[in-house]
Amino acid sequence: MDTADFNFDLPAELIAQDPPAERGASRLLVLDRTTGAIEDSSFEQIADHLQSGDLLVLNNTKVFPARLLGRRLPGGGAVECLLLRQLPTPQLPTPKASEWDALMHPGQKLKPGSRVVFDADNVELHGEIVAMHFHGRRTIRLWADRDLDVTDAIDRIGHIPLPPYIKRADRAADRDRYQTIYARERGSIAAPTAGLHFTPGTLAALQARGVELTEVTLHVGYGTFKPIRTDRVDDHVVDPEAFVVSSAAASAITRARRERRRVIAVGTTTVRVLESMAITGDGRIEAASGETTLFILPGHEFRIVNGLITNFHLPQSSLLVLVAAFAGRERVLEAYRAAVQSRYRFYSYGDAMLIL
Repeated sequence: MDTADFNFDLPAELIAQDPPAERGASRLLVLDRTTGAIEDSSFEQIADHLQSGDLLVLNNTKVFPARLLGRRLPGGGAVECLLLRQLPTPQLPTPKASEWDALMHPGQKLKPGSRVVFDADNVELHGEIVAMHFHGRRTIRLWADRDLDVTDAIDRIGHIPLPPYIKRADRAADRDRYQTIYARERGSIAAPTAGLHFTPGTLAALQARGVELTEVTLHVGYGTFKPIRTDRVDDHVVDPEAFVVSSAAASAITRARRERRRVIAVGTTTVRVLESMAITGDGRIEAASGETTLFILPGHEFRIVNGLITNFHLPQSSLLVLVAAFAGRERVLEAYRAAVQSRYRFYSYGDAMLIL
């Protein structure tokens, strides 16, 4: 399929720049993927749309402040660095140093051997470019001053990596609001945004209705938001992202499938984890950890996921392609057109969509 087949018109004013005043106070568009029927609702009422026995699968990854702002040495030119993932480095010149895959700007001036420093609040984090890659990608070695390790320094001076379509600087409040309430496993550079809507009250209402909850982990990295730069969707390659499915989660999913209960994924990241899982001959899901590069396209046979809670995604993005694979391209684009007409808020801090 052509990448252009996944385009749609979106007025700029519908791109949410801030979260709702209260967590969970979002709208909810409900799409029946069999009939194409669309219903307007609110996220606070999501329990009304699910049923006893449904298994809701959450992604418990935690966003870290992966955006670093600093300057080149010497010269002092501004530098921006988005840490994508820490690399395995058994031997480094400095014991507390670490190496990272990163996106850096301005890339053309940051060649191997270039030195940078990121500093704020009496913390200095030093960096040296180790290798150059395509599209601004760099391998950077980081080390901190004094007795801080790199992780501590990043936590103290790093910025929450809000997506580029949010046209404002990050604020202190984003450290909480750009994070799900069940975030536990540090490692993501972007939030699994479908989960941002949940409150303790929402989860309690779901459990009271008889909905079972379980958690998996997928650390959201470049693979999730990497732009599709190819004319044909099939030619796009997703970068690897780390995941963990515990034995408890695997058992819960196995039981739900054997009992013919619905498995509802919260977010496209959760879909990718679940659809990456191996299924044994007797229908068992096994605990697993590793990396997934799964790119879900129209034509994919969904083996585990029966329902999806998601936000509204960028045109021509791999996330929109995944949703279209689940519900059908025409149905999804028609739902998006209805959402635009009804003035839903789009993208990370926007409203939600439930597809059943």
